[in-house]
Amino acid sequence: MTPTELDTIPLAQPVLGAREEELVLEVLRSGRLSLGSLLERFERAFAAQVGAGHASAVSSGTAGLHLALRSVGVSDGDEVITSPFSFVASANVAVYERARPVFADIDPVTLNLDPNAAAAAVSERTAALLPVHIFGYPVALAPFERLGLPIVEDACEALGAVHADGTPVGGSGHPAAFGFYANKQLTTGEGGMVTIGDGALKERIDSERNQGRAPNLDWLDHDRLGFNYRLSELACALGLAQLERLEAMLAARARVAARYGEALDEIEGLALPCPEEGGARRGWFVYVVQLPRRSDRDTVVGELAARGIPSKPYFPAVHLMSYYRERFAHREGEFPVCEDVAARSLALPFFPAMSEGQVERVAETLRAVLEP
Repeated sequence: MTPTELDTIPLAQPVLGAREEELVLEVLRSGRLSLGSLLERFERAFAAQVGAGHASAVSSGTAGLHLALRSVGVSDGDEVITSPFSFVASANVAVYERARPVFADIDPVTLNLDPNAAAAAVSERTAALLPVHIFGYPVALAPFERLGLPIVEDACEALGAVHADGTPVGGSGHPAAFGFYANKQLTTGEGGMVTIGDGALKERIDSERNQGRAPNLDWLDHDRLGFNYRLSELACALGLAQLERLEAMLAARARVAARYGEALDEIEGLALPCPEEGGARRGWFVYVVQLPRRSDRDTVVGELAARGIPSKPYFPAVHLMSYYRERFAHREGEFPVCEDVAARSLALPFFPAMSEGQVERVAETLRAVLEP
């Protein structure tokens, strides 16, 4: 049977409804499409959601990471220690500021940045640490905080995650960037948010997202270098509507993940996402497995696609991407845990409205491909 004869299961699918339409229409009828009242409403509601002192809405998670790094003083010639197992933006933002991303290997269980490896990478040029809450699993921050360096959290995949002490990711006081792309826990299409504990940093980020304009928004007074990183009122409308039912969407994602865990548990050699331990709670973003070492991932992807099941390698190792190889002379073998995980990782279809039958179909198809 060909994919056209099957119902192809989406790899991801946002949850949109009448409330999003209502708030978008409210914006359209207001005539105010940027820097209006919904921006402030969205920021306040988001900060309250994660227990942060302040929040600044921006045009993307990448923009948020960039402004967050700038806010802690990263600049020319500095080094930023981060994970090589991430979306490339977490490394790119250091390069934007003419700093060097210094990679350290990952923990083989959580897949987050290994704090011991990060500590070993610290030098006199280290200006910040940028741990990534990969696939929504919260980084244990205490070992990084003991290093006494500024921390910027890449929380772009981790909305809804909770640390072992009960603090939501984004509420620890460090600048933390969230992303709202269409496959995220909350979507505005494109967009992001920076949460911060320091009001002065919010003032700086708010200015820099808007071309460096003064806090009073004086059109002619640009008192610092800035960027066009604003989030539109239309996007804020979507975000507010999504935020109103965020807990239900997070719970739906967790249910789908639990079904996957049961359905895939007995496939020999297949590694599933790590269980939540010590009170930590994952904010489910994607469902990523690690294929058995005997498998050829490209073949698996092709055979799944032929059966109407899309999948995607998730993520490639950042240090082995062409740009980072050429600019920073990275090579295979530098970060063996990351490289092993990156070579075997595969994202399966995952979204809140995914049915039990769809999960079973994915699991049965993957089993048939891996155990012919």
